[in-house]
Amino acid sequence: MRAKLESIHPVLMSRDVSASVRFYTRLGFSMTFQDRPIDPQYAGVLRDGVELLLQWQAESQWAYPTDRPTYRIRVQEVDALYAELRDSGVLDGVGQSPWQTPGDTPWGTREFHVLDPDRNGLQFYRLL
Repeated sequence: MRAKLESIHPVLMSRDVSASVRFYTRLGFSMTFQDRPIDPQYAGVLRDGVELLLQWQAESQWAYPTDRPTYRIRVQEVDALYAELRDSGVLDGVGQSPWQTPGDTPWGTREFHVLDPDRNGLQFYRLL
């Protein structure tokens, strides 16, 4: 019998965990924990069963600032999520992607992309 994988909880690098938590709160996530009340180094955020972990990294870990990971998050209503985030103002000033607004892709999805303050990529998508 094979062991079943249940979920994945990506750890995103952060220069300032408190600032990252504030950004993800604006995306509709709620903080689930942080390792200490002042100047946290590790925290978790959750929205609709999707949990992301935010962990402080030393300056030496940022040697290649353009080589940041990207996380694909499957959602039911791409356009509704985009409208929610746009209307809240959280998307102001983020982007630098051809998929800053929802669009149908050649690979069979509808999606839009966001960069967090530390340039971790978030791609919200649904299958067409």
